[in-house]
Amino acid sequence: MPSKNSLKLYSDDSYYHIYNRGVEKRLIFQDQQDYRVFLSYLKEYLSPKDEEALSNKLLDPLISSKERDKILKSLRLNNFFGEINLIAYCLMPNHFHLLIKQNSAVSMDKFMNSLGTRYTIYFNRKYIRVGSLYQDVYKAISVESEPQLLYLTNYIHRNPIKSASQEDAREAITSQPSSYPEYLGQRKTKWIHPEDILSFFSKTDPRNSYQNFVEGTKDLSSLIEPIQDLMLDI
Repeated sequence: MPSKNSLKLYSDDSYYHIYNRGVEKRLIFQDQQDYRVFLSYLKEYLSPKDEEALSNKLLDPLISSKERDKILKSLRLNNFFGEINLIAYCLMPNHFHLLIKQNSAVSMDKFMNSLGTRYTIYFNRKYIRVGSLYQDVYKAISVESEPQLLYLTNYIHRNPIKSASQEDAREAITSQPSSYPEYLGQRKTKWIHPEDILSFFSKTDPRNSYQNFVEGTKDLSSLIEPIQDLMLDI
């Protein structure tokens, strides 16, 4: 029987919660470099690629061989700008969460296969290992309603909190790499798109702010109920 959320129905202009974890729940991010590399791959895939400008650079007779190889590699890379919008993310030591909007029905699978394969190659070379890094194929499930969409970003950004009784929510939430700083306006990242979510919240009233929505969550049952079918069983 297929594992939970392993069967995917592809649709245009749809939101998906995507997640995966290490085989045998092993660490897939062992140090800060691993997080940075994974995020750099996301940036490359989701940022616009000016193929004409890159091709013109190759015509420069003064270009170094190292720079030429870098440009050729960039030209060969898949690019998903305009096909995939990254709405939110959180990277944990043994798993990750992505919330994406897929603009064409086939882009998500190509995107995740490219990302997963590339990061596995990096990880296996660095740690001198072979074989699959992930427990299984990535899991994805369609987000069907606005409440699910909102509460899912809450769940993703609160993922680093291990206990509901944690006193300092902000410190816990920011302990892992995530898109939360983009949602608070502390960081601008062109390839992350919080606009759809932030449009539901106030920019001037702290009581109705996105920050209060996340950090002020006390009753986790009210958070989990709308998205229980979208969650990763850790």
